[in-house]
Amino acid sequence: MEKKNIDWSNLGFGYMKTDLRYVSNYKNGTWDEGTLTGEDTITISECAGVLQYAQTIFEGLKAYTTKDGHIVTFRPDLNAARMADSAKRLEMPVFPEERFVEAVVKTVEANAAYVPPFGSGASLYLRPYMFGSSPVIGVKPAEEYQFRVFATPVGPYFKGGAKPITIRVSDFDRAAPNGTGHIKAGLNYAMSLHAIVSAHEEGFDENMYLDSKTRTKVEETGGANFLFVTKDNKIVTPKSDSILPSITRRSLMHVAKEYLGLEVEEREVFFDEVKDFAECGLCGTAAVISPVGKIYDHGKEICFPSGMEQMGPITQKLRETLTGIQMGEIEAPEGWIKVIK
Repeated sequence: MEKKNIDWSNLGFGYMKTDLRYVSNYKNGTWDEGTLTGEDTITISECAGVLQYAQTIFEGLKAYTTKDGHIVTFRPDLNAARMADSAKRLEMPVFPEERFVEAVVKTVEANAAYVPPFGSGASLYLRPYMFGSSPVIGVKPAEEYQFRVFATPVGPYFKGGAKPITIRVSDFDRAAPNGTGHIKAGLNYAMSLHAIVSAHEEGFDENMYLDSKTRTKVEETGGANFLFVTKDNKIVTPKSDSILPSITRRSLMHVAKEYLGLEVEEREVFFDEVKDFAECGLCGTAAVISPVGKIYDHGKEICFPSGMEQMGPITQKLRETLTGIQMGEIEAPEGWIKVIK
């Protein structure tokens, strides 16, 4: 198989049309058998549920070329389960989890020429998503839905790669205590757009959201979970019912405990204690883990000992170990790697 003529090492995190994508439609209470299509545009009613009431959910995962030349994905079964939870919360039909994984595999196989080569630092990003497609004028769930998966080759999420970033404490709330913060719904991300645009305008890379009830506890950013390292090398990650359960964060916690022998703790993290941590990282599918060097809090700065020049030693080891597992350089726990080709 001949790879596409792409400058893999200079890819940004953006959309590039690939050859085929997967589509399945839900009508009269059942999903059809699904198919691959070259058509990258969607025609729906002007009154479709997704357009009127934001009834849409999505996932994100990647395909990689491993050291031995295989094309793999990382824990797609967990993406399938999380999408099922998202669908239930928004009164959408669940796309069967085994079919979700099958759709991902088919999409990667059909676009194998776009999977970046090993060592390029790039990957094939996969976006499974579902939306209400039938007309809805009253406030209620749609009756018909479409599930799709497209693929696009991407480079690092943050342009600086592993270089530490600067974030700010946001005045906006990401999610209500009993809202939809724990699912991957498009509406959550729509709410974060104004906050991220204004953060960028002020020179920051991301926002730190605090809990909306007391504004004393750390939750997450607009697109990633937090991971902190204490001065005695314990790994701490915030716990909250309104945090999205990041697959990357769960994997990093396992790596910390089982591969690196570190103590790990998932608990409420009060903002007042952030100044006492040695390292801070943002973890998610897109970035894996991005180091935070500085947090700006309304005129005050929290500067981590790891600094602004390079990733802290523990964060670096976590990143190297997880990416080593994903790339086939380190033996993976059973079930973590789905070999496609």
